[in-house]
Amino acid sequence: MPRYLCILAYIACFFSVTRVLGATYSLSDNVLGNGFYDAFKWETIDDPTHGRVKYVDQGTSRSQNLTYASGDTFILRTDFKTYLNNGGPGRQSVRIMSKRTYTTHVAVFDVRHMPQGCGTWPAIWETAEGNWPYSGEVDIVEGVNDQAPNAASLHTGPGCSMPPAGRDQTGTNGQLDCNALVNGNTGCGVTLSERNSYGPSFNNNGGGWYALERNNNFIKVWFWPRNSGSVPSDVRNGAQRINTDGWGTPAAHFPNTQCNIAQHFDAHSIIINLTLCGDWAGNVYEQSGCPSSCVDYVNNNPSGFRDAYFDFAAMRVYQ
Repeated sequence: MPRYLCILAYIACFFSVTRVLGATYSLSDNVLGNGFYDAFKWETIDDPTHGRVKYVDQGTSRSQNLTYASGDTFILRTDFKTYLNNGGPGRQSVRIMSKRTYTTHVAVFDVRHMPQGCGTWPAIWETAEGNWPYSGEVDIVEGVNDQAPNAASLHTGPGCSMPPAGRDQTGTNGQLDCNALVNGNTGCGVTLSERNSYGPSFNNNGGGWYALERNNNFIKVWFWPRNSGSVPSDVRNGAQRINTDGWGTPAAHFPNTQCNIAQHFDAHSIIINLTLCGDWAGNVYEQSGCPSSCVDYVNNNPSGFRDAYFDFAAMRVYQ
């Protein structure tokens, strides 16, 4: 082999190994406060998870204070003032989707508070809606009815699964088949080890940081509590460049060993939403120690949703 071809092969191998281990990324989207109004579009669709909510447009969310922004604060919440009629629309809430889409990237969410309360089902996730589940879905933050800890999961079409062992992560494997068309759309999930990764415990601790790294070799999710000494400085400071090699063991690690990530995951938008009851929160409501039935509680207890809000300090995407 000619010498220059050997050099080129070495360089290609080096960068391939670097990408498997992690990489340095540059800041492409720095979203704070009012920037959320520009970076996202409001989805006024019927809730695909059949929740007791009515997603409103941006004008309504602003006039009703379901979203508001100031400085480095963006709030997204559900209504907590209205009593609902049994046959009428659901409680007003908000679902937003990023205007930009991403393949290889890192997304960091600095969250001070997440929605809590019986019947709540908040989520921070990524997908391409037009061809779900074949376009893939990554759930970064998701849970119901204040039941900690957080669960990170993937949902795909057939042919993507996770190995039962050998995954370098601090969380615990759940279902291994990522196929959303079986097992009641459970997907392949990882339960985080930290109780303060979700719900009231998360909020009482001042929140924390969630991060996702996606490339063709793996998808990883990290969580750092607000007061943790292990928060990487580039995460805490919102650096212009980050190096995920210095972030330690992720909470969840989804390798490509039994799942072709490039094939099962399209370019994704970031979605932030808060639904109530529905296919998950409603179905496990009685086991959660919550009063009445889920729909009755949502209809007749508006004050129960006073703490059902996200408070974002920032969302940063690196590519």
